[in-house]
Amino acid sequence: MNRTAAAVLAVVTACAALAACDSTEDSKPAAKAPAYEITHQDTSGNQRRVTVEVGSTKDLRAVFDDVAGKFTDDAGYFVEINCKSGGTATVDNRLANGKKAVGRMGAATTGLDDGKTEYEALPSATCPAK
Repeated sequence: MNRTAAAVLAVVTACAALAACDSTEDSKPAAKAPAYEITHQDTSGNQRRVTVEVGSTKDLRAVFDDVAGKFTDDAGYFVEINCKSGGTATVDNRLANGKKAVGRMGAATTGLDDGKTEYEALPSATCPAK
């Protein structure tokens, strides 16, 4: 192997090693979702509502991402994350809202591009102690 080829190989190898060791925000694994329960999920229609209950406000984004990752039918999904405690029969104890577009119909009903999500935690929402 000549010097030029060896130098190129060394640079390529070094770049590959750096990329493999990169620990930027984008390469971090997603947070593991805490326990949650889906208490309602529409199974048909172009616009589907999914209600999730959790025991605390910990890692709500991970809960949303886990739930939204399971949607495969062409539809727009609207996710409500509520606390198990603190609500009433007529008023939820809402912690966060999200939506996901799956396919053309999902994009049309949510206003998002196919496969995209939108998530918003309600900043002052809490789960009351039991």
